[in-house]
Amino acid sequence: MFPKFYSKFVENLPADPVLENQVRKVFASAYSFVNPVQPTAPKVMHVSKELAGFLGFDIDFIESSDFAEYMSGKKLFPNSKPYAMAYAGHQFGNWAGQLGDGRAITLGEVEAKDHKLYSLQLKGSGKTPYSRTADGLAVLRSSVREHLCSEAMHHLGIPTTRSLSLIATGDAVLRDMLYNGNPAYEPGAVVCRVAESFIRFGNFELFASRNEPDLLQQMVDFTVSNYFPEIKSKGKQKVIDFFKSVAEKTTTMIVDWQRVGFVHGVMNTDNMSILGLTIDYGPYGWMDNFDLTWTPNTTDKDFRRYRYENQPIIAMWNLVQLANALYSLVNEVLPFQEIIDSIDKQLETNLHTMWKSKLGLFSDAPNDTIIVASLLELLQNSEVDMILFFRNLANFKNEEKLDFQYQDLDFIANAFYKSEIVKTEKLEDWLQWLEMYQTRLQKESFTDAERKQKMDLINPKYVLRNYMAQLAIDAAEKEDYSLINELYTLLQKPYEEQPEMEKWFAKRPDWALDKPGCSMLSCSS
Repeated sequence: MFPKFYSKFVENLPADPVLENQVRKVFASAYSFVNPVQPTAPKVMHVSKELAGFLGFDIDFIESSDFAEYMSGKKLFPNSKPYAMAYAGHQFGNWAGQLGDGRAITLGEVEAKDHKLYSLQLKGSGKTPYSRTADGLAVLRSSVREHLCSEAMHHLGIPTTRSLSLIATGDAVLRDMLYNGNPAYEPGAVVCRVAESFIRFGNFELFASRNEPDLLQQMVDFTVSNYFPEIKSKGKQKVIDFFKSVAEKTTTMIVDWQRVGFVHGVMNTDNMSILGLTIDYGPYGWMDNFDLTWTPNTTDKDFRRYRYENQPIIAMWNLVQLANALYSLVNEVLPFQEIIDSIDKQLETNLHTMWKSKLGLFSDAPNDTIIVASLLELLQNSEVDMILFFRNLANFKNEEKLDFQYQDLDFIANAFYKSEIVKTEKLEDWLQWLEMYQTRLQKESFTDAERKQKMDLINPKYVLRNYMAQLAIDAAEKEDYSLINELYTLLQKPYEEQPEMEKWFAKRPDWALDKPGCSMLSCSS
């Protein structure tokens, strides 16, 4: 019916001895036991049947009335020992102290078909000791966005937490969506998210900030033994090797974000996974028109700390905070500094290689840096849709002779939001770049068809644009879940043509610029 639940996190790390579920400071503990709130009328909106099968849930259980009750927290699985995790963190560059799972309750772990244990966590399942001033619940709109985006990122090949199910609770939740003093009741929902581990940078920051070296070492030992089996070293070297592995996984994730135009929006250290997983889908977004300074987070609109171009820099800043937390176990700066310097240099190299691969440039040439930099400047100044541009660029016919007139840009014409910019002030710049690009392509050994095949595996055709998610939310609020299912199906094959889904391969519609939820979003969820 459903898989057996395990509790290795609970069994190997110290528990909060206080069992009352009230907001408070929690000391000398990795987690607190807490049960989910009882929803009034749980109802399935969507299930990832692929993920369910991988985790060992059979189809009869998924299609039963019990499924909604278990996946909303109304019923508890046998052997489940629900808990909320304790951690701290830096938010928008400032130390925030204790944070923790304020509305996420982990049910336990199940053994999947790859023989690894995966944690199942209910997000939006009620207040915990770490909820601060919040109610621990989640609204439908943010839950739809997390459910769809988690699965979309997985199928893009980007490390991520996943989402098993999306359940309407039947309860109303009060939220001030725009932070403008006009709260309103919205339908509530619960997402069951899935990951090998939900441990974050902030778990280590919490114990370090409280000068609890024994607990800090215990957290390192547990994490390494369960999630980094390749690390065989001991003592200080184990801590150093752990940090290096986390740094490598983190920067791999960041390069992938940049590749597909994804902006997380809230890269606080409590939102950084030690497994290099994309985690905590709040005010995220995919760039429509290419803009290095864009952030989807209204809270960040003034300083734009978490803007697209800054994500690699913030990743390194966050890694420095993790190094600071681990320092007391090593008491040497140099090993951490050497790793940070090396990873930073490697990240710069990997980002350059990524941009080249998006252009179909798979060998090295002296002017590659100029080709990439000049293109990024053109994209920034020409209001170009990032997804459409790079996908269409694969259709460039290197084997054909160009006249270097406007019509030579026809193959990417539908990517421009304002075609008059390209026809006038930017035309010469674009044609010069195209000439340079064609000359460079002639140094590659691939035919046009071979290059297109390789580029199409790097540049997705379909991503979850904010307006698409909002359309699904609008329908779901009327209890129509068909668009959730359509987008879920679309996003399972983001690199394939899917002719029947061509309507989603389009620029952001004009109406989406001003509609709430379709461009920038608040953290309200």
